[in-house]
Amino acid sequence: MEIIISNSSGKPIYEQITMQIKNMIMSGDLRPGDSLPSMRLLAKELRISVITTKRAYEDLERDGFITTLVGKGSFVSESNTEIMKEEQYRVIEEHLQIAVDNAKASGIKPDELHEILDMIYKED
Repeated sequence: MEIIISNSSGKPIYEQITMQIKNMIMSGDLRPGDSLPSMRLLAKELRISVITTKRAYEDLERDGFITTLVGKGSFVSESNTEIMKEEQYRVIEEHLQIAVDNAKASGIKPDELHEILDMIYKED
């Protein structure tokens, strides 16, 4: 599992870890039942505090992405597609809000924005 921490990012380190692990789960790189590195091992690999990795793992567990078993470790939760789908919608909505704000500031009309979105979507 490769996690990249950016010191120039405006996001706290625990959030960067959380988002990258969520993305790995949603993309299928991490599958239900896969084990995650221990909090201590991850902290050592990333050269950060164990408290930071603990916070990331707690957030992932709270959001239903992982399950932690005392003495056994942390594992990717059995796939809860509704949670994952809702998370994907939230991320997409954030990005689209930025696009809409930029379009409004630039005087781009909704139908023009739809046309841009359609072009981008069809490129894949």
